[in-house]
Amino acid sequence: MRRSLLAAGGVVAAAGCVAGLLYLGPAEDPHPAATAPRAGAAPAATAGLAVATARTRARRAPDDPTAWSDLARAEAEEARVTLDASRLDAADEALRHSLALRKTDNYAAVTGQGVVANARHAFAEGRDYGLRATRMAPDRPDGYAVLADAQIQLGDYPAARAAVQRLLDIAPAGAAYSRAAYDLETNGRPKDAAIALQRAVDSSSTADERAFAQARLGELAWSQGAVDRAERHFRLAVDAVPGYVYGESGLARVLAVRGERSKALGMYRELTGRAPLPQFLAEAVELGASGSGSGSGGGGSVRSEKAALDAQVRLLRASGGAVDPHLALYVADHGDPDVAVELMRGEWKRARSVIVADALGWALHRAGHDAEAVGYAREAARTGWGNALFRYHRGAIEHALGLPGGDRHLREALALNPNFSPYHAPLARRLLKPARERSETGTKTT
Repeated sequence: MRRSLLAAGGVVAAAGCVAGLLYLGPAEDPHPAATAPRAGAAPAATAGLAVATARTRARRAPDDPTAWSDLARAEAEEARVTLDASRLDAADEALRHSLALRKTDNYAAVTGQGVVANARHAFAEGRDYGLRATRMAPDRPDGYAVLADAQIQLGDYPAARAAVQRLLDIAPAGAAYSRAAYDLETNGRPKDAAIALQRAVDSSSTADERAFAQARLGELAWSQGAVDRAERHFRLAVDAVPGYVYGESGLARVLAVRGERSKALGMYRELTGRAPLPQFLAEAVELGASGSGSGSGGGGSVRSEKAALDAQVRLLRASGGAVDPHLALYVADHGDPDVAVELMRGEWKRARSVIVADALGWALHRAGHDAEAVGYAREAARTGWGNALFRYHRGAIEHALGLPGGDRHLREALALNPNFSPYHAPLARRLLKPARERSETGTKTT
């Protein structure tokens, strides 16, 4: 009998840190060439190539329902890397073609519908499609990947773990191990998460899968303050796929920590030109803001990144679409906190993950609603994730309320990862400074 990788209590020898659905792991798919474009130097171009390949296949086999569902997967991937939500409409159209050809028992179309629903942050729908797919074919992996992703975002971590465990049992490969790692890390088991990710590396069959797993290992090491180890993994990711964006963003953070701030900003500028994801843009802005007043150009050096983020916020408010928590955190800290609250209240209706809880709590804090914010900050802590940013947010909120745990959580954040943010880590130290001074004064007078 297969032993459970996810079971509590040390089945793995020793006993993820990014936001959102998009970095959980690769999908299991029978046609990877059509649906999993190379995540290299030009993500938009490679996604476009995958769509073109899938369209050609659908034209050549117009009566093949699987060809149309594969095209839908490729369109959804292009939407992800280009931030062009209209590609999801194209995915819907391709799925309609597939379902018109095979109305029942169309497993590929049902899982495709789940992928599109999750991409739109319609996670309740994604869960329904995942459940349909797993009932239709209990021994095929794609449905469990869709189901796990939806349950994670809905905040139902026990159900997500069950889906991931089934995925591990059926197809113990990169898609399963990366999702297992995310579950383990989120539940406070980083050593086990590292073992799962190493298994993802060892079982990878493509350079893309290897790069993904190495970058996740880099993020895991970074979250624990292990800069040298993180750098090794980020470099291995870029070695596997030159230009791999998550590897390069990690290397930019490493450069900043080592004092090469200008070089890091230049790396971010090149990276965000290729992949204008909110995470990368916000990291660049925070690094720029951390130098304000230091004679190094400060926030002015990231005007284009701010402009890109502000444009995304305007578009999002007009469309009412899915919210990336990185974007909301940027607005809370560098824009209008009330807008950040508006965005995250909308997202909370769609998703109840600890990541969404943390972002909503922080937006409320920045908008001056600390009494409400603290509840969300505590909700974000419910899984035991050793996430320094979460601890900092909770600590700052409780510090503002004068609660006794505030300074402890701030110290925990800095102990977990002293470099968790070039902008917020110094603020955490500043909040703690009065407490240290009071302690030292008390010692001198006794």
